Amino acid sequence: MRYSAWQVLRQGLTGNRGWAPVWRNPDPKPEYDIIIIGGGGHGLSTAYYLARKHGLKNIAVLEKGYIGGGNVGRNTTIVRANYFLEGNSQFYSHSLKLWEGLERELNFNVMHSQRGLINLFHSDGQRDAFARRGNAMINQGDDAILLDREGVRRHLPYLDFEQIRFPVYGGLYHPRGGTARHDAVAWGYARGADSRGVDLIQNCEVTGIDVKGGVVQGVQTTRGAIRARKVGIVVAGRSGQVAAMAGMRLPVESHVLQAFVTEGLKPCIDHVVSFGMGHFYISQSDKGGLVFGGDLDFYASYAQRGNLPMKEHVMEAAMTLMPMIGKAKVLRSWGGIMDMTPDGSPIIDKTHIEGLYLDCGWCYGGFKAVPASGDCFAHLIATDRPHEAASAFRLDRFRTGAGLMDEEGTGAQHNLH
Repeated sequence: MRYSAWQVLRQGLTGNRGWAPVWRNPDPKPEYDIIIIGGGGHGLSTAYYLARKHGLKNIAVLEKGYIGGGNVGRNTTIVRANYFLEGNSQFYSHSLKLWEGLERELNFNVMHSQRGLINLFHSDGQRDAFARRGNAMINQGDDAILLDREGVRRHLPYLDFEQIRFPVYGGLYHPRGGTARHDAVAWGYARGADSRGVDLIQNCEVTGIDVKGGVVQGVQTTRGAIRARKVGIVVAGRSGQVAAMAGMRLPVESHVLQAFVTEGLKPCIDHVVSFGMGHFYISQSDKGGLVFGGDLDFYASYAQRGNLPMKEHVMEAAMTLMPMIGKAKVLRSWGGIMDMTPDGSPIIDKTHIEGLYLDCGWCYGGFKAVPASGDCFAHLIATDRPHEAASAFRLDRFRTGAGLMDEEGTGAQHNLH
């Protein structure tokens, strides 16, 4: 069914009894050409682009829970292309361009809102660094505007400009940055993939990967064995565990990243705002809740919950930046599992096992990368060649040391990314 204003009117006048299911719920077949392990945003977008761009049909996405139940349905929804280093910059620029046409392509409202993103800076050195980043973004073909203190005040009058410890010197404004509705992105890609013949198999946990003579044969699941010529692993914080089923040890650690949302408030924050003296970022959802987050919890864990010290740390940053937030009641918080690489940049590559492919290590950047990750991973699986936009995301850079992309300049240490 194609969605349109006419369809909404028609269904409303007929009691909404004619809506078709958004996707099927099929049983797994004994064999597929391609299996994608992981039904999050990256896995669903991969399956969608395999079908739409490469004309492949015999594809299954295996999800151990339900579609949209992982990190793609629980994140701070930020979309941006303000990366600096060669490799990352091209990739996220590609992703933002895909975001800008996504609703039209999927015929689904993912609520992409280009409300603009402002990264604050608080010293002369930070200003110079952001000026350099902004120039690199412009040279890449993206947008960046360097704001002085008064320029920031015009956009963000509610900040504390009088604080002595972290005075606001200015900000780097990325007008095309913004937010999108996290679970709607999963639903849109799921609907698009299903309509092109992809089987979305929910409640189907992969328990083993079959490899014979260095060639992948298929997977073992809680719903039986499924054969496949090609298998893609795209499971976010579980990347290390799933790769271990094929005898691989990945250069990743899994860490908890907490996020928070307040009660619904009247519109007060028009942009996405990032605090330059603490890893804090905030925006306001369409329902009125203030959505914000900060640093990792800094210990390896598979638990989808956080701890109180990090909650306190994030709240301190919020109060430092905008004291008005102290009047808001926190409605809920949650923790997602991030697969962190030593250089803070992702991996999209073939493995040493023929027919086994890897898409992981998204650190903080997973949601904004969903369209480009799926596009590039689908290209790799379909053609056995890296997509131009993801050619730097090689797995062997951690073995050779060549081509590392330390975007934050924090060194090769997982928990600092």
